[in-house]
Amino acid sequence: MNNQTTKPNLDITHNQAENRFETAIDGQTGYISYQDRDDKLVYDHTIVPQQLGGQGVGSALVKHALDYAREHDKKVVPQCSFVASYISKHPEYQDLI
Repeated sequence: MNNQTTKPNLDITHNQAENRFETAIDGQTGYISYQDRDDKLVYDHTIVPQQLGGQGVGSALVKHALDYAREHDKKVVPQCSFVASYISKHPEYQDLI
């Protein structure tokens, strides 16, 4: 089986102390950070190490973060361009803005 074509099985955790959702693969950590402002979550940075690029890690983190916002009745402020781009490509999340 060729591992290069399989998507990573992401274990995304909520690091509340750091205000971010993160996942670690092969010792590399990707994350999306946020600021909690009452009824809004400001997603300000999506960071994916270069070694993990192109594997869908960033998109998985953003999807997880948006699902979290919906589950907790929060609106989303997409300060990060990656988050804004993801939302524009996925209309089912546009009601969160």
